[in-house]
Amino acid sequence: MAGKFECYRDKAGSFRFRLKAANGQAILSSEGYKAKASCLNGIASVQKNCSNPDLFVKKETASGKFRFNLMATNGQVIGTSQNYASESGCDNGMKSVAKSAPGAAIDDLT
Repeated sequence: MAGKFECYRDKAGSFRFRLKAANGQAILSSEGYKAKASCLNGIASVQKNCSNPDLFVKKETASGKFRFNLMATNGQVIGTSQNYASESGCDNGMKSVAKSAPGAAIDDLT
């Protein structure tokens, strides 16, 4: 199975997406969007920007775990990763997004 985006509605009714790697694990999640079209634009932005390593911003959490944000060129956060126990795991997550996102299909669950 190749990576895929899932477009879905959360409990509050907002549209969100998550990028799943080939193993089915969610590797990037979005904020909530009011409109489905905005959510789909967010997916397109991930696909466009994930090839630029400078747009991945890695952070260490207060509990000593690591996570990253994928940023748009305008500075907005497009998506956020899960927490990783190690910095190397976080680095692998960024590589997985860069590899999975460009050709990922969109599974509309709405």
